Amino acid sequence: MAKRPQLTGRAAILAVVVCAIAMSLAYPVREYISGRRSITELEAEKARVEAERQALLARDRQADDPNWIKKTAKERLHYCGPGEKCFVVMEPDQGTEKTVVKQPVAVPPWYETLWESVEAADKGTGRRAVTGKESVGQ
Repeated sequence: MAKRPQLTGRAAILAVVVCAIAMSLAYPVREYISGRRSITELEAEKARVEAERQALLARDRQADDPNWIKKTAKERLHYCGPGEKCFVVMEPDQGTEKTVVKQPVAVPPWYETLWESVEAADKGTGRRAVTGKESVGQ
């Protein structure tokens, strides 16, 4: 009895056809998945833009309300209507900052430097003022 080969010609052709079909479908499937992902992202962006649009429309409708305008003017601009007495109470802690900001050393104006050098020359101290501070001369 003759031993049959493991891989027949029909099986080899079938394997080649299956591989060809798989390779020919790989690119369209990848493009389909990419398109679906793009559609999902665009739908999410559309929902976000629509929510922002609705918020802006609500804000626009609110701006047409005269009572809202008066309330906003009083809160933000400290507006007082005719016949009203308005007071602004400042809390002591509200106006102070707790962080220390270092100020750069200020250079005095040119005329102060000039005047200091004139005074130093008049006194005969042998010192001259160049940057607002006295430095030892020659």
